Amino acid sequence: VQLVESGGGLVQAGGSLRLSCTASGSIFSINAMGWYRQAPGKQRELVAIISRRGNTNYPDSVKGRFTISRDAAKNNMVYLQMNSLKPEDTAVYYCTASDFGSRTFWGQGTQVTVSS
Repeated sequence: VQLVESGGGLVQAGGSLRLSCTASGSIFSINAMGWYRQAPGKQRELVAIISRRGNTNYPDSVKGRFTISRDAAKNNMVYLQMNSLKPEDTAVYYCTASDFGSRTFWGQGTQVTVSS
C-alpha cells in the first residue's frame, strides 16, 4: 500500500485546512486509516483514526476541531478536516493505513504551519 498526502500549507490561527490522502496498491486489504503528526522535537502522535466501519477516535487535543472521514466505497481515500487551527497544531502530518495482517503503512507527510 502506498500513501500520498496533500493539502498542507500555511494558515492563520483560527483558520481551516483539509488534508487528503490517496492510497494505491492493495487498497482492499486496508482496514483502519488515520492521521498522525510530529512537531519539531516532539514524538509522533495520533491525530485521528477511522475504522473500515467508520468508527472514529480522536485525542482530546483535537476533539471537536478535527474531523476524519474516508471514502468507504473505494477504500482508497481518507480526509482530515481541521478547523479552529492553533499554532500548536503546527507539525508534519502523516497519513497511515493498516491492513488485516496488522501491517502499517505511512505516507511521506505534509507540512501544516499555523501562524499566530
